[in-house]
Amino acid sequence: MGWLHTWAGVVLGSILFAIFWMGTLSVFDSEIDLWMKPATRIAPAHNVLPLESFRSSLDEAVAAKALFWNVTFPSDRDAVFHTHFGTRKKMISHDIDPVTGRVLPDSGTLGASEFIFPFHYTLNITLINIGEWVVGLASMAMLILCLTGIIIHRKIFVDFFTFRVRSKPRRMLLDLHNISGILGLPFHIALTFSGLVLLGATYFPAGVNAVYPNTRIYFFESNGLSFLSVKHGKPGAPVVSLDETFLRARSLWGGDTPHLVLVANPGMTTSRIAFFRGNENQVVIDRDVIAFDGSTGEFLSRSSHLTPIMRSQRFLSGLHLIEFHNWVLRWIYFLLGLGSCMLIVTGFLFWMESRRKKQEGQIGFRLVEGVASGSVTGIILATLAFFIGNRLLPSDAHLLGLERSALEVRVFYFVWFTAFLHGWLRPRQVWFGQSAAISLLAFAAVILNWITTGDFLLRTLSHRYLWPVAGMDVVLLAGGVLALLIAMHLFRRARNGVLPLRSTEVRGA
Repeated sequence: MGWLHTWAGVVLGSILFAIFWMGTLSVFDSEIDLWMKPATRIAPAHNVLPLESFRSSLDEAVAAKALFWNVTFPSDRDAVFHTHFGTRKKMISHDIDPVTGRVLPDSGTLGASEFIFPFHYTLNITLINIGEWVVGLASMAMLILCLTGIIIHRKIFVDFFTFRVRSKPRRMLLDLHNISGILGLPFHIALTFSGLVLLGATYFPAGVNAVYPNTRIYFFESNGLSFLSVKHGKPGAPVVSLDETFLRARSLWGGDTPHLVLVANPGMTTSRIAFFRGNENQVVIDRDVIAFDGSTGEFLSRSSHLTPIMRSQRFLSGLHLIEFHNWVLRWIYFLLGLGSCMLIVTGFLFWMESRRKKQEGQIGFRLVEGVASGSVTGIILATLAFFIGNRLLPSDAHLLGLERSALEVRVFYFVWFTAFLHGWLRPRQVWFGQSAAISLLAFAAVILNWITTGDFLLRTLSHRYLWPVAGMDVVLLAGGVLALLIAMHLFRRARNGVLPLRSTEVRGA
């Protein structure tokens, strides 16, 4: 079990850290979006705009022969409307002022919801779902790590209350590893297992293929979208009043407002209007959807009943995706996610320190050392560079045929790759150097937000609707201070002739 625990962590630890790091940030994806899209920093509206206010956007989708058009309603985490429509070639999105209905300036960024969140479960490798398969493999390794960790720590209760802060660095690392693992053990298991359930159709397609003729029909039925299983239809059919169907949907829900409105095949005789109920007040994602014929307004279906198996699946999905709105639980998720990152990084460091004396200089050890630094401090640096690029790049930035949003992503990957190189070329200085760089970039991101938007911390704290921006700045400042303290500690050790995190081997640890 010790061997399995060690090598499952060493081989897949770097991927696990990336998954948990991006997943932790995704807990506040809407808040990060607000920081990265200054044009959307507006006070919430007291009255919701009528849906017919978006008729011009819908007409634009019809003219472009879009496959679908939708509008997302504001919420307590996102104050603006969002319209989207997609053709066979591209996706068009707009942010809408909830008071005036005007289209807000394009921020030219993918933000957290379109880059960080998808990275969490696909690693942004979409070719034949390779990213999802790698994430699944790493998730299975995480479950193995949790199980073997319980077995090899026979005194698990004692380990939880043991933290020798003044002990040798390696012993302190082991204590941190044990505490973060035991404290977050239910979280590690529940989130990892629920993530596997979410992508279950990818890993086990045989069950889907045995029941459904194709995955498209399975997707429609499992998400309450069976009304979409129609042919494309003929053009020239107008879309009925969105407000009238909206009122009928609200009456069926007892006055609740939908989270999203979808028009499929707009302008076609087979168009459909669907209203999706929000899941802000419950864990289960029930996909309560009411559908109407788009050209006649005739009521078609309501899919709200879930079988026991599907309800269990939707509970696990809701547990993982946290679409419910509860700030206390959201912060608990965030802190436990950071605890998962701590678990992985301390495992990496302990493995290296327990072998440094005998294996330092060997190819395998150097490889793990470079991967560890690149996948831990490296991805943090890359994320901060992503934020700074968002604040520095001009709104109309273009380079080598790449638009602004693509350039932000290229900045992320360039800094991440550079961090890996630094870890391999300068292994003795990498932790000090990259910790100092993290501190510098975190402070720079806060200052650049102030300079480019005028939203300094005291201002954002004084306006309730800007609290998410203030929270982002506070977390950046806290992370910058922590990274600076770590860099100073490593610098003092190096100056005193002690290599960072180096200690004599403790047998049997």
